[in-house]
Amino acid sequence: MASETFSTPDVIAGDIVHVTRDHYGNILVIDDRKHRILSFDSIFEQSKIARAAPNLPVHEYNRAMLLPLLFHTPTHITLLGLGGGALAHGLFTLLPEASIQVFELRASVVDIAHEWFSLPRDERLGITVGDAKQAISDLPAASTDLILTDLYSADRMHPSQAQRQFIKACSRALTDQGWLALNYHRMPEDDGNLLRELRRQFPCLMTYTSKSKNVVIFGCKSALEPWPLNSQRINMLEKHLPIAWRKLAKKLQPLAPSP
Repeated sequence: MASETFSTPDVIAGDIVHVTRDHYGNILVIDDRKHRILSFDSIFEQSKIARAAPNLPVHEYNRAMLLPLLFHTPTHITLLGLGGGALAHGLFTLLPEASIQVFELRASVVDIAHEWFSLPRDERLGITVGDAKQAISDLPAASTDLILTDLYSADRMHPSQAQRQFIKACSRALTDQGWLALNYHRMPEDDGNLLRELRRQFPCLMTYTSKSKNVVIFGCKSALEPWPLNSQRINMLEKHLPIAWRKLAKKLQPLAPSP
């Protein structure tokens, strides 16, 4: 999952309640008065939930990644990167008819998400330990309705998210009405290979910039003109997962065609 810096950049405020180490490094669970935080280095937050409501993502960029649900109800969802499971748990709560498949590189992260972040154990929520880039390449064509990709190490984005082949593989795996949401640490260059490939693969592109300057790029396999924002749908989503959907939707911006 992606990293957001806390207001005090030296260390995350709170008590370390669990530490484990695997081949890739440390994994810390930190509690403050209201939240539980997953961190790999005690400086960057990989995942954050409200302890009183573990199905509610706290980070703004996490919430923003759910915005494709304003336009489409997926029946199969693919998550690349688990973290503490904030996105997976939110989707599990919101879409009781959907199947959710998660690919996470670190088995220890999966264990901690279940034991410390209340991630449900259920047949609707499948988790595979393995490389997400390979996993997305192996998915059958048109096999998933929504791909959310949030691949980060302790302090940087995984380079696969910025590769053309990765974007192509995601596009191939999506259904005709499918959506892709990618979390980036900054906006890619407008004339770079990444945005050129995104424009080739997706007739509709939108962006969302969080207060932490994370940029979420959304690609839809079918054009949306105009965007069918529906107040009744927004109210329904807010009722079942209260994350301020209307406020988030106001920050969506269309990505202009190539200059």
